[in-house]
Amino acid sequence: MRDFYDVLGVSKNASADEIKKSYRKLALKFHPDKNPGDEQAEKNFKEAAEAYSILSNSQKRGQYDQFGHAGVGMGSQGGGGFGGGGAHMNMDDIFSYIEYVSSIGIVYTTEIVPVPEIVPDVSNT
Repeated sequence: MRDFYDVLGVSKNASADEIKKSYRKLALKFHPDKNPGDEQAEKNFKEAAEAYSILSNSQKRGQYDQFGHAGVGMGSQGGGGFGGGGAHMNMDDIFSYIEYVSSIGIVYTTEIVPVPEIVPDVSNT
């Protein structure tokens, strides 16, 4: 997975306007309607849209800057790290889980213990 700043052709300290301008230029260049049947152009268009969706959102951009693709729930494409093997989890999910575990009083330990599955109450629906 390519670095989102490289995808959009901007520096890591690019302003929101620079990111938007670069994305719009790439979106026009690689739009599927302008490049019918060109699979590479379609791939580039989707890659630019994905990069823009992260870098145009200040919270997601901050997570991406700090944790890379794993910070925005994309993980790695290989077999290790967050998201390896097709599992994707964003950092908000991890922090929410830590808050939940802390709130019910589970003590952190080095032992491997089963964690109960969190099932939403659907009895009122």
